[in-house]
Amino acid sequence: MKHSFAVSLLSILFLLQSSSGYARPQQEHKTLAIGAVAPDFKLPAIDGKTYTLASFSNSKLLVIIFTCNHCPTAQAYEDRIIKLTAGYSGKGVAVVAIMPNDPKSITLSELDYTDLSDSFEEMKIRAKEKQFNFPYLYDGDTQATAEAYGPAVTPHVFIFDETRKLRFQGRIDDMENPAKTPKHFDTQDAIEALLANREVTTPTTKVFGCSTKWKEKSDWIIKAQQEWAKEPVHLNDIDIAGIKDLLRNDSDKLRLINIWATWCGPCVTEFPEFVTMNRMYRKRDFEFISISADDPAKKEKVLQFLQKQQASNANYIFNADDKYQLIEAVDPNWPGGLPYTILVEPGGKIVYARQGIINPLQMKKKIIEHPLLGRYY
Repeated sequence: MKHSFAVSLLSILFLLQSSSGYARPQQEHKTLAIGAVAPDFKLPAIDGKTYTLASFSNSKLLVIIFTCNHCPTAQAYEDRIIKLTAGYSGKGVAVVAIMPNDPKSITLSELDYTDLSDSFEEMKIRAKEKQFNFPYLYDGDTQATAEAYGPAVTPHVFIFDETRKLRFQGRIDDMENPAKTPKHFDTQDAIEALLANREVTTPTTKVFGCSTKWKEKSDWIIKAQQEWAKEPVHLNDIDIAGIKDLLRNDSDKLRLINIWATWCGPCVTEFPEFVTMNRMYRKRDFEFISISADDPAKKEKVLQFLQKQQASNANYIFNADDKYQLIEAVDPNWPGGLPYTILVEPGGKIVYARQGIINPLQMKKKIIEHPLLGRYY
């Protein structure tokens, strides 16, 4: 009965996708069965080495955790994976993490809880920041290892015994929120049982997290780009009173404001980064606003630039000639050079200000680690 319902549901989804002109094949990715032998792999790691199954042959148990950078659930479990690795490294247990996602199949809207996506270079950044004490392997190009193991989500744990037969697959524990205490420590319990040569009481559990980003999902990116291109782009005039109102930030959102101009080379160069941030975080308590310092007579040129950038956020052009009034209204501490970027909390407190080009990665980190947003659900 359940199988029939699942088939019917898939059929309905396929029809809906087809009717919208957006159909894609449904592919099944089976999870490795308990008792199966660990499939071999050959994957690059962020430490510059290449790992295979044989790389861990001296360990009694092998714990493979499919995880990634961008998923909030995966981020919530990073410290626990580090702790797990440290706790069992001297007991014959090897822990290895594999990043299974195709980075090209991740839409910007799926990066709303992170500053990093899942490319190999970004894996290096995250591992360094968190000081990972386990090998972090990349499978994003071919996904051959992910296909062989079948992780449903990130994180997804697979534990193999000394003969490399699968004895447990499932969750780390039953509490995503790292500030709360789990009731069931499934991965730890399985490891303890196997070290004591006992059967694992619960060899399979359900898993919770972000779905694995398979290659067939890459057409979602095309659809997202098509939708962005349809979003209207507006440019409105703003005066001193309007700027002061923006700075008071009576909203409940973290407000990123960029003052720029079309004649400013650095402004034009970095502007696409702000469009990207807007697409990443706009579903949350965040908004991006641009203010052009161009001559009001150049309004049409400014609008054309914004349309080319698909900047569907709120855009303004200062409607007066006295730019010193603009400087004082935005921030008395601003010397006046462009570009100028500020991050304003609800209530008007400026928590970040920079004259000159921003570091996009640092800016994203500043946004996502603000209490209004955060990395976890």
